[in-house]
Amino acid sequence: MRFRDRRQAGRALAARLRERQDAGALPDPLVLALPRGGVAVAAEVAEALGAPLDVLVVRKIGAPGHEEYGVGAMAGDGGPVFDEEAVRGLGLTQADLAPVVARERAELLRRERLYRQGRPAPDPRGRTVIVVDDGLATGSTARAALRALRARDPARLVLAVPVASPQGAAALRPETDDLIALHEPAAFMAVGQWYDVFDQLTDTEVLEALRGREQT
Repeated sequence: MRFRDRRQAGRALAARLRERQDAGALPDPLVLALPRGGVAVAAEVAEALGAPLDVLVVRKIGAPGHEEYGVGAMAGDGGPVFDEEAVRGLGLTQADLAPVVARERAELLRRERLYRQGRPAPDPRGRTVIVVDDGLATGSTARAALRALRARDPARLVLAVPVASPQGAAALRPETDDLIALHEPAAFMAVGQWYDVFDQLTDTEVLEALRGREQT
């Protein structure tokens, strides 16, 4: 299964979720996208479900001097979630990562202010929260998002993606009440390989997708 672009993937994912909604499995839904790529997918999902759309900003925590190598992630106002094995393997401690965490927290807050444009963060308490991204690889950023949300008492926590690595999906299922992936290819190497068009979204495109689906 391949997708033309994120919007087409979002429509396919929305159709699967709409089946669950019609069966009564997704009452009072709130759709939260992991920006930037997840926003284009989530916009289609929110439209199909008649649900409000917002973002949950997630930032990767990179190893000092090698920021491309992720050793953890953080989401919303939740604390950092570290890959303890990766941290130990680099001979680091969480204290060593404090400057990176502080820098990424500042960038997370900056993006939240930009994307929300003064709107308050939605309250997930007692709602069915559907976290949407354009794909799931290792699951480190999605894990941080799910744990931050779980602490805020949603009635049900769902992770929905068009494509996922089997290993990532297996690792994340215990963190959710339901994990929906349209495709879990054994030959998974990267999310982008399952899209014909996988351009990086801009902040302007994120704002355009969010505009018009106000929180309720």
